[in-house]
Amino acid sequence: MIKARVTVTLKNGVLDPQGKAIEHALSGLVLAASAPVRQGKVFDVELSETDKAKAEADLKAMCDKLLANTVIENYAVEIG
Repeated sequence: MIKARVTVTLKNGVLDPQGKAIEHALSGLVLAASAPVRQGKVFDVELSETDKAKAEADLKAMCDKLLANTVIENYAVEIG
């Protein structure tokens, strides 16, 4: 079994209203962030696959077809 973590974030230049709302809320709590806040999604996936190369290909297909909107989002896959 292979465990992986997929992190999906908005591409640079894409408006992030949720990130701005979080940034504003943090400033209201007097917790200054050193940089703008960007929000994203994290998926922890367990694959029954044992071949790492096949697992990477399967994860890429999952991201391209379902987990990420590749027009406005980037994704990163970490296999653990």
